Amino acid sequence: MDTKFNFGPHLGERLVYVRSVDVADLPEDIRAEAQGAEELYAVCTEDGEQLALVSSRNLAFILARQNDFAPVSVH
Repeated sequence: MDTKFNFGPHLGERLVYVRSVDVADLPEDIRAEAQGAEELYAVCTEDGEQLALVSSRNLAFILARQNDFAPVSVH
């Protein structure tokens, strides 16, 4: 069986990437709203545009799926 398959975006999936963000690296106004958290999770497009910033990885995945995105982790 030698069938090539394109593993890129297919079947209409809209990918977003979930990655951890150190609160210390965020702008001061956002750090003030982090309420003592040291780490947040960003939901980003393929080109790096940040769509959302949430308190947990689980919440980031739920948010992405509720908005018809296919979330993947970025290490």
